[in-house]
Amino acid sequence: MPVNLTRNAIGTINSGDVNSKPLLQVADIKLIGNSQERYRFLLSDSESTQHAMLATQLNEQVRSGRVKKGSIIQLIDYICSTVQNRRIIVVLNMETIIPDYEIIGNPKVLMDSDSVPNKSMPNNNLEPSVRSSNYRYSAPAQVPANNVQSFRPTIQPPYQPPSDYRIQGPIMKNEAPARIIPIAALNPYQGRWAIKARVTAKGDLRRYNNARGDGKVFSFDLLDSDGGEIRVTCFNAVVDRFYDAIEVGKVYLISKGNLKPAQKNFNHLKSEWEIFLESTSTVELCPNEDGSIPRQQFSFRPITELESAENNSILDVVGIVITVNPSVPILRKNGMETQRRILNLKDASGKSVELTLWGDFCNKEGQKLQQMVDSGFFPVLAVKSGKVNDFNGKSIGTISSTQLFIDPDCPEAQGLRDWFERGGRNTASISISKEIMPGGSKNEIRKTLSQIKDEGLGRSDKPDWVTARATVVFIKTDNFCYTACPLMIGDRQCNKKVTQSGDKRWLCDRCNQEFEECDYRYLLQVQIQDHTGLTWVTAFQESGEEILGCSAKELYLLKYELQDDTRFGETIHSRLFHQYLFRLKIKEELYGDEQRLKTTVVKVDKVNYSAESRYLLDSMTKRFPIKRQF
Repeated sequence: MPVNLTRNAIGTINSGDVNSKPLLQVADIKLIGNSQERYRFLLSDSESTQHAMLATQLNEQVRSGRVKKGSIIQLIDYICSTVQNRRIIVVLNMETIIPDYEIIGNPKVLMDSDSVPNKSMPNNNLEPSVRSSNYRYSAPAQVPANNVQSFRPTIQPPYQPPSDYRIQGPIMKNEAPARIIPIAALNPYQGRWAIKARVTAKGDLRRYNNARGDGKVFSFDLLDSDGGEIRVTCFNAVVDRFYDAIEVGKVYLISKGNLKPAQKNFNHLKSEWEIFLESTSTVELCPNEDGSIPRQQFSFRPITELESAENNSILDVVGIVITVNPSVPILRKNGMETQRRILNLKDASGKSVELTLWGDFCNKEGQKLQQMVDSGFFPVLAVKSGKVNDFNGKSIGTISSTQLFIDPDCPEAQGLRDWFERGGRNTASISISKEIMPGGSKNEIRKTLSQIKDEGLGRSDKPDWVTARATVVFIKTDNFCYTACPLMIGDRQCNKKVTQSGDKRWLCDRCNQEFEECDYRYLLQVQIQDHTGLTWVTAFQESGEEILGCSAKELYLLKYELQDDTRFGETIHSRLFHQYLFRLKIKEELYGDEQRLKTTVVKVDKVNYSAESRYLLDSMTKRFPIKRQF
């Protein structure tokens, strides 16, 4: 069946057409770019060919084979831009008409002059020529006689400006409003563009100092009606223009920004680009509310899926707040104090997770959540852009771009509320934070102390994680704790060992700072025993506090400051012969030239004898099935 491609489509597109939706053939496809996957087409109308760049959201059509060399396609949305003095078609949307077809005709590469309907000649009084009312042509008002050049008319696509756009005087080159395109279609090959989007988040104004001097910066996130998201960043003088003008929830028309690759270390949005506003950029408030643009967009992950999420990944999660701990002060690396508050979320997946709030989140949303839970109401909390932490299990923490929504108006939150009210509040949930061993089975692996040795646990490349019920029989009192750095590095405390200088201040070699007070952290060597044997284990801060029932600082002051050996000894002896459930990490490590098996206590729980009885009964039932007689 013969195919008739759109006649002279390449020349028409080069002349500014963006509405004809031509039928073209893909004469060639080439994968370009090292860091980012991009495809370059050679498009043909059977007479002429023109290079084109495919928008990244269409890459899947090439990868899946729906578009290949010879395919007949129809351009739905496209523009033509000049890149390095060459005209390139940017394909924003297209449809595949025939996936596979032989090359039609003998097309030639379109020369720039072929696409110009009226070629201008050098003239000191050059006047723009107009072929149709659908296009605008503009040229320099005056060309110096001593530098005569040939200027070609600049053709602008037809565009209906918004009602609040006011043209002041004649439209000069590049002053007409650009065509609004989806955020997902943005790419550096477009000469002029505009996006209409809602501000979903606005960062704080931050000041910095580097080799170039002092500066200031802020960013805000945008969401459009197609679900595309992108971050916009402003520096220095541009901050003064736009910081007060940008409001969360408002819709803006933004154009003339500079597109650069997004820095994924700081930008969690899916767009591969980030907009940097400049002195020539425009940001116009759209006074009429646009209901087609949602106020927020979530990509919720069930809590059970967080167990397999990568460390430091950014994601959205929603859950019922079941507990809220008090806010506690934390000293950061820069010497400034901040707040930390830990709460727990659970959902219908049967799992719960710890959420750590930092800074202002503790006193704003955190305080409100604590009041609600203390009053007996358990709210739904949506976390947008939380950061995954895999230390001792999986947990979520807030970062500067995190947003918290209490009882949000979205289907996921309403479904979770309905589940909770219908009985979910009484459903038991398993915590994936600290209680489930990372790298191990999702189910608890019980072992006796003799099994740890007999089965050779910890001698493979990865550590083994097990639970053992055992009794504390001995605690070493020499070097039971160490003096630690209290400063914060990111969202974690340094905790490196510090030494005391001559002026009785504490010095951290890692942070290279001095301070008056340090932390005291447990480094306990504990011998535990069960009915099969005994072993030595190492217990750090939280586990040490659970075993000894007091902080490391209290015990340190008792022994070294007050030198009350009697009370110190009584405290140690009072904690012997208590039984616990120990969550253990077992790994063989190299000490000098010798391989040693190291067993670390990850978590300590007091034995719940009711739950333990049920566990033993279930174990016996599985091992010795009850034979019923009828």
